[in-house]
Amino acid sequence: MTDPHEVTRFDEPWHAQVFALTVALSDAGRFTWPDWTRAFGATLARHGLSRDLNGGEDYYAAWLETLEGLLAGLNLAAPDQVAALRDAWEAAYLATPHGHPVRLAD
Repeated sequence: MTDPHEVTRFDEPWHAQVFALTVALSDAGRFTWPDWTRAFGATLARHGLSRDLNGGEDYYAAWLETLEGLLAGLNLAAPDQVAALRDAWEAAYLATPHGHPVRLAD
């Protein structure tokens, strides 16, 4: 992983969003980019032991897992709060008709 501000191609909107969130948190001083790359490298190594990573969906699932773990480790996001928010987004996604924007209930 090199410069986080380098142009990157994304297959899915959420890939770009989780990438941008990670860069923004690093830029805001929540963690350093070297700390991020070490944590992400450990996640990729752990995932790669059980299967080959294709650089797409599984890569960004590992990215999200790393971000959630890093934020929990820094006491910036509790795992139960992250899980509840993830569940809410999943429920909203599943309840949204095709072609409509996904929105969380108030």
